[in-house]
Amino acid sequence: MRGVLIKAESVCLEYMDHGRPIHAVQDVSLEVHSGEFLGILGPSGSGKSSLLYLLSGMRTPTRGRVLYKGEDLASKNDGERARIRLEEFGFVFQLPHLIGYLSALENVAAGSPDHDLTQEAPRLLDELGMQNLHHRRPHELSGGQKQRVCVARALAGGRKIIFADEPTAALDQKTGLSVVQSLIRNKGEGAIVVVTHDPLMLADADRIIQLQDGVMVKES
Repeated sequence: MRGVLIKAESVCLEYMDHGRPIHAVQDVSLEVHSGEFLGILGPSGSGKSSLLYLLSGMRTPTRGRVLYKGEDLASKNDGERARIRLEEFGFVFQLPHLIGYLSALENVAAGSPDHDLTQEAPRLLDELGMQNLHHRRPHELSGGQKQRVCVARALAGGRKIIFADEPTAALDQKTGLSVVQSLIRNKGEGAIVVVTHDPLMLADADRIIQLQDGVMVKES
C-alpha cells in the first residue's frame, strides 16, 4: 500500500467577507498517497482552491488539522512551512507566474535554488516539448509554453507533491490535456493534486474528490 503523505482530518476554513461569514471548506477528511494522482473537482466557488491551500499549508484550518508525513502543519512556524513549500511541494497555478527577465531554463532553476538542476532542468523542458526554447524569455513564449515552464519548475528538484490549481483553465483543451499528461509522466514516486472544474482533465486520476459549497459530496 502506498504511504500517506498528507492526511486532512475534518478540516474547515471559515472567514468573514464584508461582515458575512464564508464557510469555504466544511468538515473535509481525505488522504493523499505517494505516487497517486488525486483530482479535486467542483464548480466555481465550491471550495476547491481553498482546500488545496489547506492541504499545502498555505492556509491554516479554522478547525481540524492537516498532517504532512504525520506532523501537523499548523504546529510548525512560518519558516518551517515556507521551507516545506519551497523544497518538498511544487505549485502550478491557473496563470503562469514566471520571472520576466529570466529565460525558461533559468525560471525552472529558480524554483529550486538549493539544487543543481544543470541536467534535470533541460531534460524536463525537453520532455515537455520545449526543445530549442530553453533560452527564450516569458514574453517570447505562448500561454501553453509558459505553463509548461511552470510544470517543469514544479517537478524539478524531486518534490514530494505537486499542487496544481486550475492549471489548464486558461488553455485550450488539447494543450490543457498535454499539461496534465506531462505532470503524470514526470511525477515519479511523488503525488499530484489537481484542482479543476473540468472532469476531462481528470480522466487519468486515481481518485476524484467532488466538492459542492465547501462540502465533499462524492469520492470515486
